[in-house]
Amino acid sequence: MIKPRSIIIFMLVVLVLTACTSGGAATMTPANTPEPTSEATAETATSAGVMLTVAGAADLTPAFQELGLLFTAQTGIEVVFNFGSTGQLTQQIEQGAPVDVFAAANQSYIHDLEQAGLVIPDTVALYAQGRITLWTRADSPLAFATLDDLAQEGVNRIAIANPEHAPYGVAAREALESVGLWETLQPKLILGENVAQTLQYAETGNVDVAIVALSLSIAAGDTGRYVLLPKEAHNPLDQALAVVRSTQHEAEARQFATFVNSEAGRAVMRRYGFILPGEEPLA
Repeated sequence: MIKPRSIIIFMLVVLVLTACTSGGAATMTPANTPEPTSEATAETATSAGVMLTVAGAADLTPAFQELGLLFTAQTGIEVVFNFGSTGQLTQQIEQGAPVDVFAAANQSYIHDLEQAGLVIPDTVALYAQGRITLWTRADSPLAFATLDDLAQEGVNRIAIANPEHAPYGVAAREALESVGLWETLQPKLILGENVAQTLQYAETGNVDVAIVALSLSIAAGDTGRYVLLPKEAHNPLDQALAVVRSTQHEAEARQFATFVNSEAGRAVMRRYGFILPGEEPLA
């Protein structure tokens, strides 16, 4: 006969074993199933979509903003732009700024970066040639037909981009030199950090007239009047781009660089007055 004390001990053993088994199941399952790490979450987010950073010369602002939307719609790759003077953007890239693609207003800057090993050589490509204009507000009483008109009475302030680091400023200086007005007009010159800021000076009435990019003059629409200056007045503004060597998204950066010179890209650039590789200017 089993003694009552033995029965009690047996029941206690069963209860302890049951508790250990059920308790182990409850605590061990989460421990054996690791939580997603922050690295895993970041990797998933990256694979879901890439965002490119494109540094672009200021004259590209309206054209590239439109072109970027088309590129994203076709590829799903987002693009953010950093527009400024080509010289300043070049310095940023030299100092290690996180840029995937650089579109300069003068090919010499791209060639300098290539010599320094900072861009991928087989991605270097011409994409446009720029033109310059004389731009005034639509309500301005002044009229301009040629560069010589900058010397007329009533013209007190003239804006150009800073030739020290802006290719469009260099073109403006060369144009003024071509008609012998560079030295004469020095006291009247107001320098913009880039060609987009130069246009803003004229749009806000802070200057009487500005020498700016044709692309920006077209984008300004009915807010102003402009005269296209002869291409012979300055050295060609041959504009080139390249993928920056330090990019973390080389494949996608190459896609964007190629898209600029695609039929869709060229159609956008053409609307903003750029002369495209293989094409001749209309005037």
